[in-house]
Amino acid sequence: MFDIIIREDDSDEILAEVRSKSDSCTIGKGRGNLVKLQGWRIGGVHAELYQNEKGIFLDDKGSSMGTLVNSARIQSYGPMRTGDVISIDSYRIEVVVDDAEIIERSLNAEVEEEKQVNNSVDHIELVADPLAEPVVQQAAEAAMPTPPPIIEEQVELDPLRAEKQMWRGRIHGQLLKMMDLRRTNIEGMDEDSLREQTHTIIHEIIAHIGERLPMTIDKDELASEVLNEAIGLGPLERLLADEAITEIMVNSYNEIYTECSGKLTKSNVEFSNDAAVLSAIERIVSPLGRRIDESSPMVDARLKDGSRVNAIIPPLALKGPCLTIRKFSKNKLSDKDIIRFGAAEERMMAFLQMAVYQRKNIVISGGTGSGKTTLLNVMSDYIPPDERIVTVEDAAELKLSQPHVVSLEARPPNMEGKGAIEIRDLVKNCLRMRPDRIVVGECRGGEALDMLQAMNTGHDGSLTTAHANTPRDTLSRLEVMVMMAGMDLPAQAIREQVASAVDLIVQQSRFSDGSRKITHISEITGTESGVVQLQDIFLYKQTGMDENGKVTGYFEATGQIPEFYEELASRGIEVDMEIFKNK
Repeated sequence: MFDIIIREDDSDEILAEVRSKSDSCTIGKGRGNLVKLQGWRIGGVHAELYQNEKGIFLDDKGSSMGTLVNSARIQSYGPMRTGDVISIDSYRIEVVVDDAEIIERSLNAEVEEEKQVNNSVDHIELVADPLAEPVVQQAAEAAMPTPPPIIEEQVELDPLRAEKQMWRGRIHGQLLKMMDLRRTNIEGMDEDSLREQTHTIIHEIIAHIGERLPMTIDKDELASEVLNEAIGLGPLERLLADEAITEIMVNSYNEIYTECSGKLTKSNVEFSNDAAVLSAIERIVSPLGRRIDESSPMVDARLKDGSRVNAIIPPLALKGPCLTIRKFSKNKLSDKDIIRFGAAEERMMAFLQMAVYQRKNIVISGGTGSGKTTLLNVMSDYIPPDERIVTVEDAAELKLSQPHVVSLEARPPNMEGKGAIEIRDLVKNCLRMRPDRIVVGECRGGEALDMLQAMNTGHDGSLTTAHANTPRDTLSRLEVMVMMAGMDLPAQAIREQVASAVDLIVQQSRFSDGSRKITHISEITGTESGVVQLQDIFLYKQTGMDENGKVTGYFEATGQIPEFYEELASRGIEVDMEIFKNK
């Protein structure tokens, strides 16, 4: 059902209003037309309006003078929206679209389609010959869409959850149809306006569903989930808002794990399907100028708050799109927080503060998720505010509080495989930017050589991180990464370069209970017989586990005095030597 308003082309006065009580009506000068127009240029049946679950459409019926919509000649047009103007000869025709009825019709069409599928299966089973049971079974399976095994298991274990997912998918589909019907210009709207308009449409759809929506499903919660999936990150929005969660891992659309207090648990939220996960990934990477598709199925990105994101999709990910988000705390941590969490002692942080202030080159090493970037952020607070800092990262995630900071971010290749800017290129470039300090988010390859050269050529006080399990492993990793630069350097030269460039290695470790601690603060003292010499300043000694499964242990000073502390003391600078004595 829809209304048609007819005006003269040069007047706002309404000539007639007609209501179509059926799904279609014709326009022309013939007697059988619901909308009768006069004029020698108008055909007997000039055009036809018809309605289906997608909206109202207009077809030109082969008229010699044609049919215009919004001043453009058409053969077929739709779905119509309120405000579209149909021009036929000297008449101006507008269709009043009843959005509520379209929602109703579309929902009914989906229900009818489900009934037809079920009836076709029932019919096959009733008329089948018992002797042809294998054929009947095959026909029934072909007629009934087969869900993935995981979904079948969920329906058995949690029918309410499966029913809610079904309604969420249905409302999401209706939302897309309504936004298309209303010609919603998403690109021209800011985030708040888009969220508000989408929220309104979703509540319209739920209101028209009415009593068909089971009482066991909370309407407000359902609306929120559809809204988040349509324009946000879907069920991840709730997990991102939970400050206790530090990592989110989407293995597949219905298998989402979270890390909280260092422990992994499976969450009770899920996406509606693989397409919803892929849409969430695209919403993350698109604003950053990055892309993800079959030709480029892996991407590193970040959220607005700096949280680190990695995504990988089929054909590389066999279970569907996979997403990993390393959340960053909304409030930047300080050294007091590191001490409060038991990751270090006060004297250790005081020593690191002096080392940074005295422009010592420091490498923070550790395994994945051990807290290297967090510690780097904390230590960057010790850099004086009057120094110029240049940061280089794959995906920008450092949050420096100093006023004079330049942040550089690497760029992946474009669709043609060209235009990539590697970290090594940025490290070389930042040497021409007159930095007082260079902070590289992570050394993974040949950029290690450029970083060491920068440390050796007047850019003292630089900071970086690297993956390694012990300080000694860090030295080996640095040596391998320098070789990855493609320079045919002898191992002895590389070790001497490392020994002269790096002053301290801070080892961060993650324990079985999820806690993170600084296990070594080691000083590089030079080379001897081709081996880089290390001396530990502070250590963490694990003594066991308590009844709650928590790691127990203590921090200790080895009694070794760093060479630069002795140098500072000889220059008359006041330093606290007591921190190197065990209490």
